[in-house]
Amino acid sequence: MSDLFEQIISDFHERALPRLTPREAVLPRLPGKIDTLIGMRRTGKSWRLYQAMNELVTAGTAKQRLLYVNFDDERIHPLTPTDLTRIPETFFRLYPENKSRRCHFFFDEIQNVPGWERFVRRLLDTEDADITLTGSSARLLSREIATALRGRSLATEIFPFSFREALRHQSEADGLDGPVGSRRRALLSNRLRGYLETGGFPEVQGIDAPYRIRILQEYVDVVVLRDVVERHGVVNLAPLRYLIRHLLGAPACAFSVNRFHNDLKSQGIACGKNSLHEYLAHLEDAYLVQSISLDSRSVRQRQVNPRKVYPIDNGLAQAFRHGPETERGRLLETLVFLDLRRRGMTVAYFRSEQGHEVDFLARSPDGKPHAIQVAESLADAKTRERELRGLAAAMAERKLTRGTIVTLDDEDTIQVPRGTIAVVPAWRWLLRRQ
Repeated sequence: MSDLFEQIISDFHERALPRLTPREAVLPRLPGKIDTLIGMRRTGKSWRLYQAMNELVTAGTAKQRLLYVNFDDERIHPLTPTDLTRIPETFFRLYPENKSRRCHFFFDEIQNVPGWERFVRRLLDTEDADITLTGSSARLLSREIATALRGRSLATEIFPFSFREALRHQSEADGLDGPVGSRRRALLSNRLRGYLETGGFPEVQGIDAPYRIRILQEYVDVVVLRDVVERHGVVNLAPLRYLIRHLLGAPACAFSVNRFHNDLKSQGIACGKNSLHEYLAHLEDAYLVQSISLDSRSVRQRQVNPRKVYPIDNGLAQAFRHGPETERGRLLETLVFLDLRRRGMTVAYFRSEQGHEVDFLARSPDGKPHAIQVAESLADAKTRERELRGLAAAMAERKLTRGTIVTLDDEDTIQVPRGTIAVVPAWRWLLRRQ
């Protein structure tokens, strides 16, 4: 095994680091902390590692001070905890001078190896090295890192390309932070519509729709097999697959386990409610979907009201749509939700005492609340009245002076008794700075 590790390390140092589209996710890089990148497979976690390596080399760090191992490499399976210890031993045998220099260890998909937690913690305690990990399961954040690494890590979520990153990938990101003229506005509006359908998975950018859909469906198959079935020992696959098709094909919709359980019964599919709760948790662990609850201080209110569920990317919604097309308002709402999550916000939906709803009540890391509605257009008088009424109610009950309505093209400023509502086209809202 040592000879294989030597080959893997030497091959990495011989190869040029790949050219890539820079991602905006920032790694904390705090002393004494392990950086952990988590997210669904194929979202670009490995490329974010390469970006970090490029930044180090550009700043003058010798590449030989970097150690990179991809634990998805079939040549190194199965690994034991003893095998793991041979990785740094081989690295320092090849480059003994690194024992007296600060090094940088990058371990990709390390959750595939039993005992990785103790190995990483020991490296942090015994070696002068920055350590960065990636993993495809949210368990890496919620259970394994919290317990095994004992608070010594900081997690960064990696999502598919944001709208800005997708434009940068297409070499169209110049001049986004200055004034936007009519020509540029028309181009951005057009690109937003394409992004609405295509989504942000890096590999499928620029690929024709039939192939893109097949690739995204294969992504889901891999996630289901590797991160749900194998990882959690799921054996009743029929309700799991039915659940996945339902959630991905109906983005931004309320989901009730009780109602879905009744639907399964009507289809002749046997599955307990507890199992459905577990399946939903597994899908969220694997970052295939994410859900939000009603904004309420009452735990009971959050539990008895349906959750709203969103796919991790619009492209998945298109790949599993139930009909000829998915409602664009739902796709737009999904884009807004994902942008809020990329910015580190905690997100819920709001319902006033009179029953008026707001799509998102999001809180920044500093706790500041933001009330946000999403509508494809406000041209219809009834739609405009409904969206404004719900947002005004949220502003009044939560004592906010500003609200936002994100649309495809509308732009306006509306005064309500509590304050101001900004109507913003989606391309402008998605391109706003942090």
